[in-house]
Amino acid sequence: MCLAIPGQVVEFVDEPNRLARVDVAGVIRSVNVGLLDRDGDAARPGDWVLIHVGFALSKVDEEEAMATLKLLQGMGADYEAELEELKASVIE
Repeated sequence: MCLAIPGQVVEFVDEPNRLARVDVAGVIRSVNVGLLDRDGDAARPGDWVLIHVGFALSKVDEEEAMATLKLLQGMGADYEAELEELKASVIE
């Protein structure tokens, strides 16, 4: 199963390539936020984004991010498996 998981942008690590460190349920990973630039609503530290396969697909507000995390946590094993896959992934 593939999910889009909310994460909060912590900092940029490679601005030219649009890579940012994002906190996803305590897992910190580099994520490409460049897809958000096309809408003129670039991600900034503190923003919440939906992440899928290493890319931020859209920005969400904190309320929506928290509600989505709560729903995902309720999925149990599928959510835990997705977090384990995220822990194992690396974008450099």
